[in-house]
Amino acid sequence: MPAALWIIVAAAAASISLALGMRQTFGLFLLPLAAEQGLSPSVLGTAVAFQNLVWGLAQPVTGALGDRHGAGRVMAGGAVLMALGLGLPALFPNPPMVFLGIGILVGIGVSCTGTGAVLAAVGRAVAPDRRGEMIGLASAGGSLGQAALVPLAQSLIGQFGAVATLGLLAVTMLVLVPVGRSIEWSAPRLLAGPRPTGLSGLPALARQALRDRGFALLTAGFFACGFQLAFIIMHLPSHLTLCGMPAGMGAMALMTIGLFNIPGSWLCGKMSGLIRPELALGWIYLLRSIAIACFALATPSETGALVFAAVMGFVWLGSIPLTSAAIARRFGVADLGALYGVCFLSHQLGGFLGAAAGALLLQYAGNYDAFWPVMVAVGIAATAMNWTIRPPRAAPA
Repeated sequence: MPAALWIIVAAAAASISLALGMRQTFGLFLLPLAAEQGLSPSVLGTAVAFQNLVWGLAQPVTGALGDRHGAGRVMAGGAVLMALGLGLPALFPNPPMVFLGIGILVGIGVSCTGTGAVLAAVGRAVAPDRRGEMIGLASAGGSLGQAALVPLAQSLIGQFGAVATLGLLAVTMLVLVPVGRSIEWSAPRLLAGPRPTGLSGLPALARQALRDRGFALLTAGFFACGFQLAFIIMHLPSHLTLCGMPAGMGAMALMTIGLFNIPGSWLCGKMSGLIRPELALGWIYLLRSIAIACFALATPSETGALVFAAVMGFVWLGSIPLTSAAIARRFGVADLGALYGVCFLSHQLGGFLGAAAGALLLQYAGNYDAFWPVMVAVGIAATAMNWTIRPPRAAPA
């Protein structure tokens, strides 16, 4: 590929790396913020749950803005919002600022800098025969942030405390402002096909897409992805601590997820060019459900936690390139950011319920034992949904 296309892929990977890597650290703050500031774990847990909902609601809008005006500008604006969202609770560590900053501003910021708008830019820049592979490669590069930021945040919390660490992470997010100029700073120019619908036509576009049975099932199945992953991101460190493991084990598990997701995301993107994306998605959800069931039934151990993290990591963001490829096959790439956002809203509704239910269960039951069977059942349902999707009748323009 030309060097310019590699720059776009690298910029997308950098944005996803910082945005999603930053989000993966929130579970590490759950107990330290309670010890330092007296904030109940349910405060941060509820804020992160609401963040998932805000992210989902904002994603169709920011995706449509990126489709119409360029993903780079959307990315830069989102980086500023994420910096503010992390900075507010660092300066004013109280429940309203945690909710406003981490719950609302970070939620909107991640919708700008995460997988939606930036991966749509990659999809528009790359030829169809390599689209899934390059989206998978950008997603894999994004895992470097999780692998690097989780242990870094754990170390900073130990040295400087949770509040100071939030402030340092806020400053780090501003790196994405200049990176935005490298990906798609002006309105995208498509060589063929329809122009992007834009923000004004988003409601009609969403209604039309959801009338397609395959897209509706794809969207419903994406709920399970958000439900499972948000719970693990937010609550796996606390679960391991409650099982008697060292405090650093949670960070090690999240880092392992990030490391194994690097080859996993690339392979899943590659698979989208070899088999139907919906079939591969079904296998991902089934593998996750089996891994969760084995982890819940096994005797807690550090080795078991790392094996579970490795398996989950291999299919962690693999659903993203496959979902993007499935949408592009049905509708083309002109509105890929907006349509991915519509689908992603279901993902984040699942994330909201997964993170919030876990926080409430921890507060009232003191453990997560009752939640693992629900995680398995949701994943199996998503497998069935994806395996019943029929191929599109005709290739999009």
